[in-house]
Parts: sequence; structure tokens; C-alpha cells
Amino acid sequence: MSETTSFLPYALSAFIGVGLAAATGFRIFLPMFAVSLASYMGWIPMNESFHWLSGLPTLIATGIAMTAEIAAYYIPFVDHLLDTLAVPLATVAGSVMFASQFADIGTFPQWALALIAGGGTAAAISSGFAGTRAASTATTGGLGNSVVATTETAGAGIMSFLALAAPIIAFVVAVILIIVVLILGRKLWRKVKTFKSDRPAKIIDVEAVERKHLEK
Repeated sequence: MSETTSFLPYALSAFIGVGLAAATGFRIFLPMFAVSLASYMGWIPMNESFHWLSGLPTLIATGIAMTAEIAAYYIPFVDHLLDTLAVPLATVAGSVMFASQFADIGTFPQWALALIAGGGTAAAISSGFAGTRAASTATTGGLGNSVVATTETAGAGIMSFLALAAPIIAFVVAVILIIVVLILGRKLWRKVKTFKSDRPAKIIDVEAVERKHLEK
């Protein structure tokens, strides 16, 4: 019984970490702001290595960054630029969010788990939604990108809340999201390739152009 009891805090930390990492797959700074706010208000404990997350400067900085990131995804072309940076940044942010929930397991195990579970979860979800935006751009000319952006922001908010309030549910949802992203991501990529290949190519008749110039 004691072994099970001692294992529970680590399992709970893992559930919270995966949930927060999944949230960073949607938006990088929103989960950071949520953790910073929760720790600043004393709603969740924060270990010494990540005590900087509970400080007022971090709370203000992540709040500004969160607002700027959310707004930027509604600006054409800027959203695509952010997509090129989203996966590596989400991997780092997801690793940090996961690692922030662990203490007393050693530096190497902590960051190894953070990179695999946290970074991997964030990267999978981030790359999946980058593909969704690419499919939206190809099929709607970018008109549907605002819908994708709103969905991503909502997903980040919901996952951040679940990770802090209902970690087990957040973990289950994160696993489901990864499976859905892997399945639908491939289908969307195939649709984009098919759509591009079906577009009529413009063939220039070089001889006809030369004849027109000679006739002039």
C-alpha cells in the first residue's frame, strides 16, 4: 500500500505534465501563463527549480506573449510564419511544462522524461495542427484559417484547465488527441497533395508565342 501511495504523486505529476504539454501543442504561451497564474495565486505548488514561473515578472511576460501569439494567428502570412517556428518552440515549451511538475527524481531522468513525454506530445499536436492550417489554406484560400486559430486557442485553454483541475482526464484527452492527429494528419496531407495535383497546370506553347512575335 505504501509503495502505491508513494507512486501516486509521480503519476499525478506525469498526468499534469502531459496535459500541459498537449496544451503547448496548441498555443505556446497560454499554458505557461496558466501555470504562472496558478502558482502565483498559490493554487498549485512549484518546486524550487521552477520557482521563477510563480513570479510576477513571469506572469506579466507570459500574459503579454500569450495575447500577442493569439492575435498573430489571425493575421494572414504571419500565421504561416509562426507555423514554421511552432513545432520546435512547442517541443521546448512542452518539455519545460512537463519538467516543472517533477521534483526529487534527478536532473537527467527529469529532463529525459520531459523531452520524450512532454516535448513529444507537444510536437505531435503542433505539427498536426500546422498540417490542418496548410490544408485550410490550400482548400479555402486561407478563409478558414481563423476557424483553425480559434479552435487551437480554445484547445489550449481547455487542456490547460483540465491539466490543473482534472489531470487524469487531461492525460486521456491528450492521448486521444495524439491518436486523432496521427490519423487525420495523414489524411489531410494526402488531400492537400491530391488538391495540388488536380489543379490545372498552365502549359505555354513556346512555338505559338514565337509565331506571334514574328507576325508582329
